[in-house]
Amino acid sequence: MNTRHMHAAIVAGEPSGDLLAARMITGLQARSPGIRTTGIGGPSMVRTGFEAWHPMDALSVFGYVDALRQAPRLIRTWRNTRQRVIQQRPDVFVGVDAPDFNLRLEEKVRAAGIPTVHFVGPSIWAWRFERIHQIRRAVSHMLVLFPFEVDLYREQGVPVTYVGHPLAELIPKQPDRAAARALLGLDQGQRVLALMPGSRESELRLLAPRFLQAAQQLRLQDPDLQIVVPVVNAQRHAQFASMLAQYPVPNCRILAAMPELPPHQEHTRCDGLDTRDWPLAWHAMEAADAVLVASGTATLEAALFKRPLVISYVLSPWMRRIMAWKSGQQAPSLPWVGLPNILERDFVVPELLQEAATPDALAAATWTALSDQAHADRIAQRFAVLHETLNRDTPGLAAQAILEVCHGNAG
Repeated sequence: MNTRHMHAAIVAGEPSGDLLAARMITGLQARSPGIRTTGIGGPSMVRTGFEAWHPMDALSVFGYVDALRQAPRLIRTWRNTRQRVIQQRPDVFVGVDAPDFNLRLEEKVRAAGIPTVHFVGPSIWAWRFERIHQIRRAVSHMLVLFPFEVDLYREQGVPVTYVGHPLAELIPKQPDRAAARALLGLDQGQRVLALMPGSRESELRLLAPRFLQAAQQLRLQDPDLQIVVPVVNAQRHAQFASMLAQYPVPNCRILAAMPELPPHQEHTRCDGLDTRDWPLAWHAMEAADAVLVASGTATLEAALFKRPLVISYVLSPWMRRIMAWKSGQQAPSLPWVGLPNILERDFVVPELLQEAATPDALAAATWTALSDQAHADRIAQRFAVLHETLNRDTPGLAAQAILEVCHGNAG
């Protein structure tokens, strides 16, 4: 009997990919004890015993300008990783997200006879559908987070497995608004709005002034309104603070770090959840009555917290031209841009994009979300069903599909 341990090469390129890959590795270890995992990853992966050839931040770029500046280092990292994978001939290569880096790598690795799995289907349903040709060449098996993606990839001849969305496992099915407000020191009896204008410099520059002007109007309608703004780092904190000085909003708090808990207060709540590792944004959403948010993953997080939300996005004219040129399409092929609406195939929550994202329109839509309880209840019910749909044993399903790809290759 062959006792050689399996070897999986894995590349993850950002913090969300690190968490996803770490849980996938745990699933693999449970099904294939002694499996060796190597490649590019972050601290969560390393804690599982993963051997990192390069740190994950070697792949971190923010926007096109940064990508150009970092190009030589990225190319060196890519070439070194390709060389190592092809020399070591692992049983499988798994690219976790980071499609620009990973799909090119998967193409070379698969051409060398090593099966490839791509975890998190690129959002070709939104833009750059022409990527499907590269995916067909590069990917032996695609693992997708959303049920509607299965038919899309299957129709294009790409083997695919739906593994659920890891956020649906991590976010509580019954959010505890009172616990979140106690943690953040917010008044239990007054309305709370979570304001989330994005995590990139360009997003804040284009969205934060509109969001703050909308918040000024909302404060006129409810002078006791509490506003919380979670920020991802010191740069975004400084950027938002300067905008808040320009568009002052009373009772608007920037959340840059977790508040110190009183000695008697535990992190573990009555539902058994330990919230210490939660991003600040999750605490803000759980505490909130409504969320005004930039389009992106945060919209799905807000939906899983069962909160009424208003989605907005504004691109600079330059970025609109680049995206249209890269995608060969002026607009996404779907009528929705927000993940909750895409998943529900319906405008469950408002989307105010580009020219429609005026302070007046944002304020009006957000006031409905904050003040109309029947509306909030209807949305919470729909999002509870969505939560159930997305809640699968993601690490286990991903690991099982990866092992089947390996065994199919061996057989």
